[in-house]
Amino acid sequence: MKTFLLTLMGFLLVTQLSAQEKEMVLVKGGSYVPLYGTVKSEEVKVPGFYMDVTPVTHSEYLEFVKQFPQWQKSSIKKLFADERYLGMWTSDLGFPEGLANSPVNNVSWFAAKAYCECQGKRLPYVDEWEYVAMANQSKADARRDSLYNVAVLRGYEKPKTYLHQVGQQPANYWGVQDLHGMVWEWTLDFNAIILTGESRNYGNTDQGLFCASGALGANDLMNYAAFMRYAMRSSLKANYNLITLGFRCVKDISMASANP
Repeated sequence: MKTFLLTLMGFLLVTQLSAQEKEMVLVKGGSYVPLYGTVKSEEVKVPGFYMDVTPVTHSEYLEFVKQFPQWQKSSIKKLFADERYLGMWTSDLGFPEGLANSPVNNVSWFAAKAYCECQGKRLPYVDEWEYVAMANQSKADARRDSLYNVAVLRGYEKPKTYLHQVGQQPANYWGVQDLHGMVWEWTLDFNAIILTGESRNYGNTDQGLFCASGALGANDLMNYAAFMRYAMRSSLKANYNLITLGFRCVKDISMASANP
């Protein structure tokens, strides 16, 4: 039944949106050591891809629901979004003045995935998102810079950052903005199983994040911001809609070549 519904959803999205003018930047491929891995200090290779410079905004999402009414506030199926979907919107096609250029929030993983696919794009994988997010303005990997980590944590502490306008923060090394201090962001594999390296805990996606013993499987015990992100992702379900959660899209280089 679930497979049938997901196939049906894909069928409804065959007709893509007319490409909205959304700036993307090239992120060159490389490798990095993620916070969690099946083997400690194992590097993960990340192929090159394009990423949206800023998160998707309310105004951009409005164009999507205009063309695909099944994703409007009053029409979306509960399988794909809980009752908080587009909670800040006043109607199917309306939201409070001043939110147009703020990151859209209260959008489920299903809805975010559909939006990206209708743009000829997709959601980023966790490794892609973390690979880009470890950069500051001058370094591709600034995780050992104490000032970088403090700045990220301070951004997470600020209230109601989802009301801020996108594109106001300095771009990082790759030219990407607002990865920190704005909204949490969906990833394509947000619920991927995280292994702690202990065979008795294999297949348990929560213990490795929320229990103190889970830190034993981490590669950087001082990266508190990354711990928060992994814990946040592991607590989500695909139909959740949170006021602090938005998204952005990426595109494979091969996809970009096929769809210039």
